[in-house]
Amino acid sequence: MATISKKELIDRIADQQDCKRVLVKRVVQAFLDAIVEELGNGNRLEFRDFGVFESRMRASRQAQNPKTMDKVPVPAKRTVKFKVGRVMKRRLHEAPAMLDEATGLAVEASAPRSVRAKVIRPGAAHARVS
Repeated sequence: MATISKKELIDRIADQQDCKRVLVKRVVQAFLDAIVEELGNGNRLEFRDFGVFESRMRASRQAQNPKTMDKVPVPAKRTVKFKVGRVMKRRLHEAPAMLDEATGLAVEASAPRSVRAKVIRPGAAHARVS
């Protein structure tokens, strides 16, 4: 799985749309700034077929330091939830399996939440890896 930076994405869009890179950079940054601003104001952003961004409060809870096993209070905080839209969901479901760089094995793109990764070994049944 490759990581695409904002710069690379801007370069691709500029090439595809035959626009100046500076203009595309301004538009993309303005778009991202507007998303942050609206979420900061508590608004919900809905992009049809792409998905929905929503600001939510995460309740306070008790966590545990795994090293010392001491209880640690974690305060409530605002977080952003993203719900995948119809077109993106279909696109991700149809995407071919990706290779895990560490093992070289194929990892199923749409594994359920309860399974961290489904490893597809050539000539073997599906195995769960946690």
